[in-house]
Amino acid sequence: MNSEAGGMDPVFKALADPTRRLLLDRLREQNGQTLRELCERLDMARQSATQHLDVLVGAGLVTVVRRGRERLHYLNPAPLHEIEQRWISEFDRPRLQALGAIKSQAEEYAMTSDSTTVPTYVYVTYIRATAEQVWRALTDADLTARFWGHANISDWQPGSSWEHRRSDGSGVVDGVGRVLVAEPPTRLAITFEGPSGTGSPGEASVVTFLVEPHHDIVRLTVTHENLPDEEALSSISQGWPAVVANLKSLLETGDVLPQVPWEMSGTHA
Repeated sequence: MNSEAGGMDPVFKALADPTRRLLLDRLREQNGQTLRELCERLDMARQSATQHLDVLVGAGLVTVVRRGRERLHYLNPAPLHEIEQRWISEFDRPRLQALGAIKSQAEEYAMTSDSTTVPTYVYVTYIRATAEQVWRALTDADLTARFWGHANISDWQPGSSWEHRRSDGSGVVDGVGRVLVAEPPTRLAITFEGPSGTGSPGEASVVTFLVEPHHDIVRLTVTHENLPDEEALSSISQGWPAVVANLKSLLETGDVLPQVPWEMSGTHA
């Protein structure tokens, strides 16, 4: 059996169970739930819910983010996005209309309504690279220009400013912000706002990159918090998978994807 195809086995096995699909549906309706909240919504014993969540986490369909003593569960679109790219995107667009729910589940999240302190978007992927290589790709202006179409320019010290400048030679700046946390090579947190940068610190959205090494690979988790509205959430839910896919390709193959990935989704993070 092809090893690449076999690597999707845990995803399909996880999705084969109706209870696990129901858990994913509940997370799609309200992302970032605790185990207690999921059990209450499903009238399920904690032990049963934990077993099903462990399977979903193992398949990469759910990721867990710690906030203090709580463990918050988020739907991770990366495996479903890979399925869409591998087996679906080759067909004509009209044929995809019947499968639109797959793309929606893979790329869109529901915002939590009761708190602005939890991440409103979480995306997880695994990259065959070192933590140092991922950190350099995120902070080196020349490398970000290659996989993002923008040079991210800063000295990357906490409190410093940064710019998201187009790499087409126009010099146009599409985003600015401040470096909140810089802990090379594992954690980078920045504010992200429009080019005017006139909003107060509390109004800017916050992007955090968490790089966790494990032998020859790393797990990269991108969280995007404090989004202003559902339109912004929808936009970055399509943009981040495209940007991260290009980053992953660059680090694993030495080159970006042959076509610009965000042109397929019509958005750009």
